[in-house]
Amino acid sequence: MNVKQTLLENIKEGAFALFTCDEIARAIKVGRRETIALREMLLSLVREGELLTDSLGRFGTAEQFGAKTGTIIGNERGFGFFTPDDGGRDLFIPHRALKGALHKDKVLAIPKGGRTGDEGEVLAVITRGIDEVVGTFRREHRAGYLVPDDRKYDAEIFIPIGKHKGCPDGGKAVAKITSFSGRSPAGEIVEVLGVSGDFFTEERALIRAFHLSENFPSDAEEEAERQAKRPVEGRGRKDLRDELIITVDGEDTRDIDDAISIRKIGGRYELGVHIADVSAYVARNSPLDREAYRRGTSVYFPDRVLPMLPTALSNGICSLNEGVDRLALSCLMTADAAGKVIKKKIVPSLIRSKHRMTYTKIMEIYERQKTAVREYPDLIPFVDTAMELTRILKDARARRGGVSLDVKEVKILYERGKISIPEEGRTLAHEMIECFMVLANESVASIMEEMDAPFIYRVHEKPSGEKAEGFAQFLRGLGVPVKFSAENVSPEDYRAVLTALEGSPLLPVVNRVMLRSMMKARYSPENIGHFGLASQRYCHFTSPIRRYPDLCVHRIIKAMLADPAAARAQYQNFVSEASQRSSACERNAQEAEREVDALYIAGYMQEKIGEEFDATISGVTGFGLFAELKNGVEGFIPLETLPEDRYEFCEAELVLAGFKRVYHLGQALRIKVAGVDWGARRVQFLPIL
Repeated sequence: MNVKQTLLENIKEGAFALFTCDEIARAIKVGRRETIALREMLLSLVREGELLTDSLGRFGTAEQFGAKTGTIIGNERGFGFFTPDDGGRDLFIPHRALKGALHKDKVLAIPKGGRTGDEGEVLAVITRGIDEVVGTFRREHRAGYLVPDDRKYDAEIFIPIGKHKGCPDGGKAVAKITSFSGRSPAGEIVEVLGVSGDFFTEERALIRAFHLSENFPSDAEEEAERQAKRPVEGRGRKDLRDELIITVDGEDTRDIDDAISIRKIGGRYELGVHIADVSAYVARNSPLDREAYRRGTSVYFPDRVLPMLPTALSNGICSLNEGVDRLALSCLMTADAAGKVIKKKIVPSLIRSKHRMTYTKIMEIYERQKTAVREYPDLIPFVDTAMELTRILKDARARRGGVSLDVKEVKILYERGKISIPEEGRTLAHEMIECFMVLANESVASIMEEMDAPFIYRVHEKPSGEKAEGFAQFLRGLGVPVKFSAENVSPEDYRAVLTALEGSPLLPVVNRVMLRSMMKARYSPENIGHFGLASQRYCHFTSPIRRYPDLCVHRIIKAMLADPAAARAQYQNFVSEASQRSSACERNAQEAEREVDALYIAGYMQEKIGEEFDATISGVTGFGLFAELKNGVEGFIPLETLPEDRYEFCEAELVLAGFKRVYHLGQALRIKVAGVDWGARRVQFLPIL
């Protein structure tokens, strides 16, 4: 064994664990010249990944340092945050302690205390999280730099001579990183997107930044075309084509994968939720399936959809269009007068939708508007029964403690080159479909759990004690009584808070902060319940055209109905892998949708500069206010634009207080649209007194 190997073994076995070079030199009694060689030997072991070293110059293994693996979340000001894989407390990482780690890198890090006790230090980068960057090219002589659009990525990419692909100065482009050595990552431009600042170039840049795909591989497209030409064969399926089955969606819906049927017999409600049987056309491990698994979900933008499946399926043979035969999986439920499901089963079926309805038309029938009643006389008892059951289910969920997180979302329309943001509210028709889909998802999850099926559940843990206490402090600051224990908060506790604030201008703000205090819903092979819905078991069954977990759930159901033992063997390991992948794809898609929506909001509000609106304060910070318009658009009011005064920010109560004026959440104010920050995709308001 050579000297270097002996040194490594001594450290690993603990003899010199977490010693500095000088401490090791003293322990083995070597002179100054040998110490220099020793230091190079230790640094060589670090470069080879055998050892780690910290800012104090100590050397050891990851276990000896107590290092955790996790991900770096960057910040435009140069520091970062370390999110550990084990779900522990995040650490603040100053720039000096990042050791070259960048946004989304997987790293090993340790806590270092700091003033607040939550500071950390990166010991090593395990893998780089980003290998392609979207940004604006800045030419310098014959070379240049790509400045990332994502401000969390705190490093410009050096583009050497001959590697810029003809991108002009100020052009938007995609660069592939080829090296992380040196002061700045180096790379080459692989795609020129257009002129920076052009609206659709910016949208295309976001699509690239989130690694979303606009086109399908040729083998997936060809298979979709072949599948779409297959005749609709109902052999071995329950024939429900004579049932009154309808679809209900928004006017601008892009895929139709769910339908309903309902009737009331002897005080009981027979409800059918019929979902497109996409699994009949997408075989496991086929080119279509591999691409659907990679995408995980459809992604919706105001001007387009990036579907999970090619349009030959998503808008063709799988879409439950009016008046045509379609393959489905039907969840047939019988509910009593209290909304309790007393019978339930899942059957492969053949259906034919009688009407393609919208939420608006359903409400017109329910309200007995003459034109709608004349056009759909067969739907009058159907709609009345459906609304009756909807109210029962809503009351039952309220008694159970289901949390209504009815946070207003901005609805953005893009038609004929024009952006519009209407003020739209949820109707009872929206709640009807939501209630019926939730009931079907619960029933399917319950049936599969009873059958001991390997399964993909939709889970939602209760808030951590820390987050629940933060929410409780926020409520106390607003003067709202807190009657729950942060360590053991229940859905009923959260619902009681919202119920007590009904009619108050604070309700939307409290609802939003409550949402932030809660964990994110995710997919899991283990059933741990759904906190927000106060549901003991829940899954996603109702949208297989646009969500991979639903498609997988359909396959598992059909396999379990055919041969439970074979199904368990086939899916036991896959459900864990699919749950993790689907959760990651969902998060990526949601973030992409938010960023593109922000781009469209900026474009819309650009046309409103100088106009005045009524607004409500939706956020209070030490550097200004956030205010929300009636259509859900939020803008920022910088501190320096507020009337002259000395303001003090009270974080506990979220109040900005001056000598003459006090600003608080839920407060009404008049604003003027001052401008748009395209880089940050943020709207800026000015207060009007």
